[in-house]
Amino acid sequence: MQAAHVSPSMHIPSSRSIQVFSPANSEPVGEAPIAEAEAVRAAVASARRAQEAWGLLPVQERCERLLRFRDALVDRAEELVDLLNREAGKPRIEALLHEVIVLVDLTTWYAQHGPEILAPREVPLHLLKHRRAVIHYRPRGVIGIISPWNFPLVIPFGDAVAALVTGSAVVIKPSEVTPLIALKAKEIWDATGLSPDLLQVVCGYSDTGAALIDAGVQKVVFTGGVASGKRVAAACGERLIPCVMELGGKAPLIACADADLERTANAIVYGGFANSGQVCISVERVYAHQAIYDQLLDRVVELTKALRQGDPTRSEVEVGAIIFEKQCEIAEKHIEDALAKGAELRIGGKRAPGPGRFFQPTILAHCNHSMTVMTQEIFGPIVPFMKVADEDEALRLANDCHLGLNAYVFTSDRERGERIAERVEAGAVLVNDVFTNYPAEIPFGGIKQSGFGRIHGEDALRDLAETRTITVDRLPSPSRDPMWYPYSEKAYRWFSKGFRVLYGRGSVLQKLADLL
Repeated sequence: MQAAHVSPSMHIPSSRSIQVFSPANSEPVGEAPIAEAEAVRAAVASARRAQEAWGLLPVQERCERLLRFRDALVDRAEELVDLLNREAGKPRIEALLHEVIVLVDLTTWYAQHGPEILAPREVPLHLLKHRRAVIHYRPRGVIGIISPWNFPLVIPFGDAVAALVTGSAVVIKPSEVTPLIALKAKEIWDATGLSPDLLQVVCGYSDTGAALIDAGVQKVVFTGGVASGKRVAAACGERLIPCVMELGGKAPLIACADADLERTANAIVYGGFANSGQVCISVERVYAHQAIYDQLLDRVVELTKALRQGDPTRSEVEVGAIIFEKQCEIAEKHIEDALAKGAELRIGGKRAPGPGRFFQPTILAHCNHSMTVMTQEIFGPIVPFMKVADEDEALRLANDCHLGLNAYVFTSDRERGERIAERVEAGAVLVNDVFTNYPAEIPFGGIKQSGFGRIHGEDALRDLAETRTITVDRLPSPSRDPMWYPYSEKAYRWFSKGFRVLYGRGSVLQKLADLL
C-alpha cells in the first residue's frame, strides 16, 4: 500500500521511516518518515513565520477560514474512517462517531464561539474606580502537541484547532504507533488552501517529541501515560514552557442499590469495551452494592457474551483490535495477578484466536484492592467487579487511587447521584451515563496523577492564549498620585485612617457586605 501523502512543507527527511501494520490483520498499512531534530527545529521555525500573519487576523476571520478545514473533513470523512479502521483496528462506526464526528463538532464549536470567548473583557475594579481594566487574549506563537495512539485523529487535531483559533501555529508529534492518520489529516488541511506551515506534523519516537519541546514552542499539550507525562512535564518545567498534561485514568463506576440494572449493565459493557477498552475514561472498575451485585454481574456477563469481535471492516463488529501489542501483555498480567489472589474469571481472559491482535472482552468477579486490576490502569478490555456494603465504602475505594480523571455513578435518585458525585475525587463525574463529558463546552482533564490543565471549554481556550491586562484612566490624571513619592507623616496618617474606615469593624465595606 502507498504511504500517506506528506506535504513538502513538513521538512521531514525520508531516509528513515516508521512502518505501520494493521493490528487487525498484520498487513502493512503504510509508512511515515521520521523527523530528526534538525527537521523538527525547521518545522517550528516555519510555523512561527506563518503564525505572524495568522495572528494578525481578527479572530472572526481565523474562525471563518478554519471552517474550510471542517468542510474538508466532512467531504473526506470516508477516507479518514478507512484509515482509522486499518491503522488503529477500530470498528468503522467508532472511527466515525468517536473520531471524525467529534473532531468536526469541536471545530464547528470553536469557530462559532471563539470570537466571543476571546473578545477583550473589561473587569470592574472594586477600589480603583478611576481606572478601566481590560483583559486581552493574544496568540502565544507555536503550540506543540504530543498525542497518543488510542484516538490519533480527534485528540491532536481537536487541540490543534483550538490553538489555531487563538492565533497560534501548531506542530503535532503523533504517536509512532499510529502516525498515518495525522499525515492524512495534514494532507486534508493542505488541500484547503490554508497555510501548510501553519499546521505541521513531525513523526518519530520519543526523541522527536523531546526535540519538539526543545525547538522553542510556547506551550505543550501532552496526552499519554503517567510515566511519559512526568518526563514531558519535567522538560517543559526546565524550559519554563507552560503545559497541559492529560494522563492516565482508572475510572470507577459506583452502582448504587437503586440503580437501573439494565441501563447500568449496558453502560458498563459499552464503557468498558468501546475501542477495546483503550480509552482513558473507560470503566476500569465497578463497585456494586451488595443488594444488586449478583444480578448486575450476571447481566453484564450476558451482554458481553453477545458482543461481536473480529474484523473491524465488518459493520456488525463491536469490539475491534488492540492497537498496541504491549497492552495485550499488560492485560494478561492483570488477569494472572487477579486470579492468583482469588478473583473469578466470568468471561474472556485471553487473546482471541486467529489473525490480528485481539483480546477477548473480560469480566472478573470478586475482586479487591490487593489486585492490580483494581488499582492500576488497564487500558484494555477488562472490567473487574467488587462488592460493597454501601455508598460510603464505594466512595472510599473509588478515591483510593493515584489517578483521578473520570468516574461514574448510577442511581435512580438523581439528588443522591449528585451528592455522591461531589465526593468522588476525579476531574469529571457522570451520573447515569458514560463517555459524555468530552463535548467542546465542558473542561476536560484530571487531578492527582491524571495530570493538570484542561482542554475544551471557554477557560481552556483562553489558557491556550496569552493573557494581557491593559488598564487606562477614565478621567484626566493629576501630575502626581497621592501614593507616589515623596512620603510623609501626614500621608501615613491619612492612609491609616482610610484603611480603618474601609476595613475595620463596622466599616463601610463590612456594612455593604452585610447588606448584600
